[in-house]
Amino acid sequence: MASSVAAEGGAQPGFGATVAALAIGQVLSWSVLFYAFTSFVLPMQRELGWDKPALMGAFTLGLAVNGLTTYAVGAAIDHGRARAVMAGGALLAGLGCIAWSRVSAPWMLYACWAAMGAAMSATLYEPAFMVLTKRYPTRFKEAITRLTLVGGFASTLCYPAVNALIGGLGWRGALVAMGVVLVGVVVPLHWWALRGPTQVGHDLAHDRVADATLHEALRHGAFWLLTLTFALYAFVSAAFWAHVMPAFAAKGFSEAVATAVLVWFGPAQVLGRFVHAVAGHGVALRGLGIVVLLVVPASLVLFAVGNTVSTLIAFAILFGVANGLVTIVRGGLIPEYFGRSHIGRISGAMAGVAMVARAAAPWAAALVLVAVGDYLVVMLLLAGVGAGAAVSFWLARPSAAVPVADRARDTV
Repeated sequence: MASSVAAEGGAQPGFGATVAALAIGQVLSWSVLFYAFTSFVLPMQRELGWDKPALMGAFTLGLAVNGLTTYAVGAAIDHGRARAVMAGGALLAGLGCIAWSRVSAPWMLYACWAAMGAAMSATLYEPAFMVLTKRYPTRFKEAITRLTLVGGFASTLCYPAVNALIGGLGWRGALVAMGVVLVGVVVPLHWWALRGPTQVGHDLAHDRVADATLHEALRHGAFWLLTLTFALYAFVSAAFWAHVMPAFAAKGFSEAVATAVLVWFGPAQVLGRFVHAVAGHGVALRGLGIVVLLVVPASLVLFAVGNTVSTLIAFAILFGVANGLVTIVRGGLIPEYFGRSHIGRISGAMAGVAMVARAAAPWAAALVLVAVGDYLVVMLLLAGVGAGAAVSFWLARPSAAVPVADRARDTV
């Protein structure tokens, strides 16, 4: 089996070193490919004269391409090409940033973000989860927890760092600097960390027998319910973050107050992951998932009706903790349901749907806002969608996953 043998050039670094290298890559990749975009909107508008829809459309295209390419990335990882995928993705992201720094027409920006969307699917959490699950079959939950614990700092560190770069170098110079960091730091980190055999940890023969192929997973309810769960969650999260500043303004709060509230999100996300890393070893991921997916809509209701800073800070803490733990649940639960041998294809198919939902969410929420004219209603509707994610997850019981007796050993 390609995913359980074989070398990708040289001795494999140890468990801790591999996770640490990938975690640093996550902080830098998330900062550049996801969080930084909003900081470039106003400087680009001032210089180029483009309107916000034209600029936001490029980021939306990137998210859509991310979703459309995730399955191909997962299949490549299943075939033992993780090193080339993650190092190549970081290289593509870096070159995309440098090309972005030279844009002078909207089509150029869209071309850059199409490439960077493909880079997202090869560098962010999903491929890292796939790699760690396959390499360390007995320690992948620990690896995912450590990875996301460090990766959670991206949202906290990104904005001051990017704003400082823009202030010192201009937006074009800042993009060049970000591209150089990806090419000069993340590419070699990924290339070094993913040397050696595709699977390092001990593997049990009965695990391989019980593993589902994508074709088998598609025939069972748990796959579709989990896919629906994470698609609805991605929709809620993306819609909220796209509209959060106007929603604060609609409540009568300034940007400074909004920033002071939202700054709690990153530390809360890391805190939730840290508590899980220290005290969560005996906690079943399914039970944890049900709890945190219920916290998401509850926190959004708090945001919708809250009109004091203290209430909104409570929202940010609850939403941050839940968001941090949902990532761990998503990364760890899929192998429990379907095994590890085809985790790239199965996770890639699920993530692809979620990423398309994420791409559509800001636009869909804007249409709802135009129809109802009130962010209170929009946020309450998003809370309802979040509650739907919790219900879908609760229905995705392990008994709905692929029974061993049902499996004809076909592959996809």
